[in-house]
Amino acid sequence: MKIDLKKEEHNIAKVEIEIPAKDGLEAYNRAVKTYAQHVNIPGFRRGKAPRNIVERQVGKERIVAEALETLLPSAFRQVISDNKLEVLMQPRIDDYNFEVGKDVKVKATIELKPEVTLKEYKGMTVEVEEYQVPEDAFDKSLDNLLSQSAKLELVVDRNTKADDIIVFDFDGYSNGEKIEHGDAKNYTMDLANSNFIPGFAEQLVDKPLDKEFDVNVTFPENYHETKLAGQPATFKCTIHEIKQKVLPELTDEFAQKVGPFKTVDELKADIQDYIDKQKEQADRKNTERAIMDKLHDTVEVDIHEAMISREAESLLEEYKQKLSGQGFTWEQAIEAQGYDKIMSTINDDALFRIKNSLIIDKIAREEKITVDQKALTDKLDSLSAMYQMDRDTFAKYMFQNPSMINNISQQILNEKVINFLVENNTAKFVKPKAEKKSAKTAKSTADKPAKKTTKAKAKVEA
Repeated sequence: MKIDLKKEEHNIAKVEIEIPAKDGLEAYNRAVKTYAQHVNIPGFRRGKAPRNIVERQVGKERIVAEALETLLPSAFRQVISDNKLEVLMQPRIDDYNFEVGKDVKVKATIELKPEVTLKEYKGMTVEVEEYQVPEDAFDKSLDNLLSQSAKLELVVDRNTKADDIIVFDFDGYSNGEKIEHGDAKNYTMDLANSNFIPGFAEQLVDKPLDKEFDVNVTFPENYHETKLAGQPATFKCTIHEIKQKVLPELTDEFAQKVGPFKTVDELKADIQDYIDKQKEQADRKNTERAIMDKLHDTVEVDIHEAMISREAESLLEEYKQKLSGQGFTWEQAIEAQGYDKIMSTINDDALFRIKNSLIIDKIAREEKITVDQKALTDKLDSLSAMYQMDRDTFAKYMFQNPSMINNISQQILNEKVINFLVENNTAKFVKPKAEKKSAKTAKSTADKPAKKTTKAKAKVEA
């Protein structure tokens, strides 16, 4: 077999393959027999029709296509092996000439894995914005814990306060029309933690029981229902119940109820430990991002547009599924944000993902970082525990789905490479700059670490 391969720009290789006539004839005859076995030909038993009859019944083009299906996989394997190619996709056939009795000639395009050049990835010093623990983090955590154990008492002798819980009716109108699904009876709202339209809950403060009043608001410009976006609205409201939170006393007895603590001091120590661990996790994540950002800025790699397009298509499907899960449609997203803006973000994200994957793969190969059976087993054990499934059942299910195992293996490799980078570079912590969120730093470079919680039964957030 003759092979002529030429590498072109943007990681594309053009190959011309010449397969000996003998091999082509054998493949063609095998294809004829295959069709003879599976196609009903009047006057002949299956597999007994002569070649010219099968050709007339099936058509030479179909037989040639079948012959190529058997010839080309091994031919392409030899091309890849002989030239030590790292391919991204199955080769694309551009042209072929298949005449029985003559050498088979095939022209194809092969998309190669981009070559990555990293100037440095070890021994760097990167500036990392240090996570700043809010001054009131401890007090808020303790207050949240007390609040979650609070009792509710009915109030009948005063107006509402900003931290009350109320039961009320509301009926909404916009531009003189009743708002669809904009009404409710006996709706419960925590005034201090409302997810209603901005400004709504604030107007329910200092209001009496059983007297109708109006709440005037404006829907946000990016509201999901375009008819209401940016429009003024009036809600007629009547409060039927006011409940105030009565916090428990912070005593040793309270500490014993909410966790494995004997004293208030032990509870406080656990909260502080939780806050410290949050800072450690945040600093670690900021360090990972700073290192990867620096590598993204310095990496030299030529990424073909086709590669970006495929990744963008995958991200677009993920985006549509996420929209669906949140109760929105693709059409609503386009109306709210604009098609060009959405696709620009998705293409940026696609390029980031590809670069990230190529960088991690490059470092893994350079440092001979691999995923062994123990790492895979440990990961499966961790996932089965997280999903509360029997370990053996979970592992059997995963191994029946090769793509899932591949994804898990890639996660493990990502984690190993990220750990290597953190261990082999120096983080110089600096005060945070003005808060901003770039598309680049918004991405996670590895699996998010499992969120640690306090030992207290109630969830505590700093």
